[in-house]
Amino acid sequence: MRYWIVLLASSVLEAVWATALGDSNGLSRLAPSIVFVLALTASMLGLGYAMKGLPVSVAYAVWTGIGAALTVTWAMATGVEPASLLKVVFLAGIVACVVGLALVTPARPKRAPDFSGGEDAAQP
Repeated sequence: MRYWIVLLASSVLEAVWATALGDSNGLSRLAPSIVFVLALTASMLGLGYAMKGLPVSVAYAVWTGIGAALTVTWAMATGVEPASLLKVVFLAGIVACVVGLALVTPARPKRAPDFSGGEDAAQP
């Protein structure tokens, strides 16, 4: 469960860094640029941690889906982007798909395959 909590927090931070990047005017405004770098770093660290306990494909899909949905929702809520019924419907679809992935995804096996060429690597 902790991997899912960290993943959701990382998804929120993805929306924060994406919004800050947009506000930074090409990283030329200091405050949003600092928020961008800090949120990006924390978001990536959280995503990496979540991938220790969740399949990479699901963790990444959830991270990007929730992050994108929150970014668009924030933009509409603050008036940066116009809202429409179709946008809300499609955002609900993204969230529904993310919830569906979460419901059908078991925790990652305790030991993942070793692709580094170590002792678990297949012998020729």
